[in-house]
Amino acid sequence: MNNKKQNNEEIKTKINLLSKSFGFDVCKITKPEIPNQIQKQFQKFLKNKLYGEMDWLKKTEYRRKSPINLWPEAKSAIILGLNYAPRDNPLLKNKKNDLGNISVYANGEDYHKVFKGKLKRFASKLFPILNKDKLLDLKVFVDTAPLLEKPLAQLAGLGWQGKHTNLVSKEFGSWLFLGVVLLNKYIPIDLPENDHCGSCKACLDICPTEAFIAPYEIDPRKCISYLTIEYSGKISEMFMEKMGNRIYGCDDCLAICPWNKFAKSSSEIKFYAIDKEFSLDILLTLDEFSFKKKFAKSPIKRIGRERFIRNCCIAAGNSKNKIYKKQLKYLLDNEKSEIILYAANWANKRLV
Repeated sequence: MNNKKQNNEEIKTKINLLSKSFGFDVCKITKPEIPNQIQKQFQKFLKNKLYGEMDWLKKTEYRRKSPINLWPEAKSAIILGLNYAPRDNPLLKNKKNDLGNISVYANGEDYHKVFKGKLKRFASKLFPILNKDKLLDLKVFVDTAPLLEKPLAQLAGLGWQGKHTNLVSKEFGSWLFLGVVLLNKYIPIDLPENDHCGSCKACLDICPTEAFIAPYEIDPRKCISYLTIEYSGKISEMFMEKMGNRIYGCDDCLAICPWNKFAKSSSEIKFYAIDKEFSLDILLTLDEFSFKKKFAKSPIKRIGRERFIRNCCIAAGNSKNKIYKKQLKYLLDNEKSEIILYAANWANKRLV
């Protein structure tokens, strides 16, 4: 092995060891490029206006097409994964009509803050490893940035984009948060991962609202995660019943993936439930102050009380439990939000 190759391998080893010291579960390196096929798929998605109210996807189209458009000096991309696999099968919560069903990723503290904190500390320690020429520069990104991190993760070898459009890993199943560090320095890349979905279409078949147009292609406007989180209006009755008790996101297509059998539960304590029950009985009574207090450290706070109570009303309507008529009547008599009133009225009529 020549000195240059040996030095590169030593650098990669040091980066991997550093990532583990900050609690990251996987760390790979790739070029800061998005394949043409992915770019074309993204353009088709935008052209068909499947993004609904997520118009920031259209506004940031140019930057999302390539990390180079985001930062022209980028030469390498370090992709880091943080396992957030739950201790129990999320599908079991679908049958608990007395609970508000919250997506696994939002059960604990806001992962953006947890991940970004680790990512910034990790990045700061890269300088002693890579900054021998004193010209190293870097930028860190979690998924709020205009970056297509899932294709980058596949290029780096962390996993592949499954038929449900999310990343799947042989080791971590569907449960990886992703972060990216772009560098203005070339580092030897890792091999990409192949698609291992095969003929399986469990994720497509389980979707309650039939949101998948085809394998690897989704219409977010029909997706329960979009409807409960991103959509700000009155949810159509055609989707309300199908939402069941899901009040923030939906894990069905992720949880059903056979590759999850290899996943071990997350070791990051901050990702576990801040409230083990999320009882609908309590959630329906939250006013603005109590909502903000309860979800102060949670990503749920981003959608605000109006959408959240709207979702809780729908879950109450699907519960078949008349106990919630009291809370619904209170909302119908006192609430000013038309969006909440619409959902509460629908729910109240179902609980006869």
